[in-house]
Amino acid sequence: MAGMHGSSAPRGPMGHGGRGAAGQRIDRGTWGKLLKYCRRFVPAVAVALVCAMVGTVLTLLGPNMLSDITDAVQDGIAPDTDKLEQVVEVVTGNIEANAEAMARQQAATLAAAGAPASTGDAAAMAAATAGDAAAMAAAGTGTSDAAGAAATVGEAAPTASSAEAPAAPSLDDLASMPAEAREALLTDVEVDGVTITGADQRKLLDIFANLDMDDTEAAMAALDELPASVKSLVEPGIDMDLLARISLTLVSFYAASYILTVVQGWIMTTVTQRIGRSMRADISAKINRLPMSYFNAVPTGDILSRITNDVDMLGQSLNQSVGSLLSAVVLFFGSLFMMITTNGWMTLAAVGASLLGFALMMGIMDRSQKYFLRQQSALGALSGHIEESYTGHSVIAAYNAEDRVRAEFDRMNGELVSAGFRAQCLSGLMMPIMMFIGNFGYVAVCVVGGALALDGQIGFGVIVAFMLYVRYFTQPLSQIAQGVQALQSAGAAGTRVFEFLEAPEMADESAKPVRHARDVRGEVEFDHVRFTYAGSDKPVIKDFSAHALPGQKVAIVGPTGAGKTTMVNLLMRFFEIDGGQIRIDGVPTSEMRREDVHALFCMVLQDTWLFEGTIRENLVYCDEGVSDEDMQRACRAVGLDHFIRSLPHGYDTVLNDQVNLSQGQKQQMTIARAMIADKPMLILDEATSNVDTRTELKIQQAMDELMRGRTSFVIAHRLSTIRNADLILVMKEGDIIESGTHNELLAAGGFYADLYNSQFAE
Repeated sequence: MAGMHGSSAPRGPMGHGGRGAAGQRIDRGTWGKLLKYCRRFVPAVAVALVCAMVGTVLTLLGPNMLSDITDAVQDGIAPDTDKLEQVVEVVTGNIEANAEAMARQQAATLAAAGAPASTGDAAAMAAATAGDAAAMAAAGTGTSDAAGAAATVGEAAPTASSAEAPAAPSLDDLASMPAEAREALLTDVEVDGVTITGADQRKLLDIFANLDMDDTEAAMAALDELPASVKSLVEPGIDMDLLARISLTLVSFYAASYILTVVQGWIMTTVTQRIGRSMRADISAKINRLPMSYFNAVPTGDILSRITNDVDMLGQSLNQSVGSLLSAVVLFFGSLFMMITTNGWMTLAAVGASLLGFALMMGIMDRSQKYFLRQQSALGALSGHIEESYTGHSVIAAYNAEDRVRAEFDRMNGELVSAGFRAQCLSGLMMPIMMFIGNFGYVAVCVVGGALALDGQIGFGVIVAFMLYVRYFTQPLSQIAQGVQALQSAGAAGTRVFEFLEAPEMADESAKPVRHARDVRGEVEFDHVRFTYAGSDKPVIKDFSAHALPGQKVAIVGPTGAGKTTMVNLLMRFFEIDGGQIRIDGVPTSEMRREDVHALFCMVLQDTWLFEGTIRENLVYCDEGVSDEDMQRACRAVGLDHFIRSLPHGYDTVLNDQVNLSQGQKQQMTIARAMIADKPMLILDEATSNVDTRTELKIQQAMDELMRGRTSFVIAHRLSTIRNADLILVMKEGDIIESGTHNELLAAGGFYADLYNSQFAE
């Protein structure tokens, strides 16, 4: 019945009386409403978020393990200089100890022979030993520690005597000593279970004594000439057991992170789908609680867009953004923490390069917000235009209005393209900017890391770990940008959905007493009823009073716009009256529940409505326990039974685009539906306007039988169909100007007589 009065908002392809746009910015309270709406899904979402966090933390542990792997490989392919330095120290210490022993022994021998207490020879031998040790230490360590080693060994020799030591001799001095003296100095030593013989020590001294430390190639070649005992200690070797343990741990972490990510995605997908299903169900239920005035102001296509486009957009955006945003935030701060604990200077370089990305992202997010809302609003308006244009396609073609409809479509489509382009263009800038910032961060880290590595402050493993941390640090910026973009779309869609769900509803009447249709006699009284449509200054019903007795057939006639259909809408409580009362059996309809009022009437409207389903389902709509005999009797009464039986599946034929019913046949089905409903009162609004005269006579006989014993309200323009009415109410401009039977009104010669005579005048 909605949309039949003349004062409703403009509708149709040429005018959309209200697009339902929610302003130019997303409602800031949308997220609070969404959280409240989704509170029953909080436990599942919490599990998903924990999975995302744990998976991200496991991912963050990977770079440290890769750093350990790099260090292990690096250590395995380079000589063990620490071990070589240890060998040098052991050999040097052994020579020092042997030299001191020899000096003491020689001093004791000289003293026993009565020689002077001169220990110059012993001192010279100790000095020579010191020179050897210093040279070997310098060659072995290759660092500033060599000077310390030489000094230490050099100071050890004079302890054998108080005499001043001569200048340190070369290795040739040691070679000129007797074999017994050399063997006494170069005794076997043991390092980590490996015995280094005197000969190996002599060879080691020869190698480092003749080595030029400025010649890198010669130094590396000298390592290959080391004695076998020394070479076995310093020779490179990768610890495969260590690598295997670290690698297996790393793989297990990554596998666990993958599994947790899959679980998180499955949970969020399930939750968002259920949220979408719940929202669609709530919107569907909300439609039945909204007053008719709402549908007069908002196009049908816009409402459909909220149920489909906006709900789908909300679900998809939440699915894409919530889990990824949390993972990105944890990854961002986690990588920042790991970088700080690894190296402060490299962290400053990475963070400094990323600050620009934050500033640009925040600016783009603020500017793109309004365009996402415009995009959703424009989509709803376009859907409404398409729906109405398709419904009225035959009218558009009949009036050659295709060009005008196409122009209106192009205008709306242009608005949608404009808003969508700006929203997507601005949000699309985020990814390239973040990629540039990420690459810039790589360059900064490589430069700073290389300088620190050359300075000896960090190893190559730290640089490898930091390269991954930089990726983990900049990658969340892109994910956050995408998540924010998705949340913008979700916010725009959520604003429209909650705007609809929060629209003012009809008052709750659950506390009112239930009235059953079987207890109603059918007495209806209109007592000074007044009504004005919302948004209009002109009253449609000014002062309507009438009284219909049980079982009477009351006809309401008058010119178009007089308020006939409006009176029926008020009787059914589709609209609430502004003043006066409508009473059924003495009970005001305002004190009855709406569903109880609706249960008292069966309606046959000028505009037929059939849904896709079988003929049987359309006929017994919402009625239970209807027998086939009752259904067929009603169809025979309206002259439709023969046609239905001629269909391939009879009453089980599915009504769809392949089954063509004429407008008259559709109206016959709605009349049969009213007969099957068998309710105490009947409303007929131009019920026979779409059937031929012969069928009308047959239907009129069936309706006369149907209306017997029932209070009936008949709205008709063809006055020949209401000549047998018990009471005819003549309306004009919202008031009853005449009332009586057909003969009485003709005899009065008033407005009704003029209407009747004009229909039969030659």
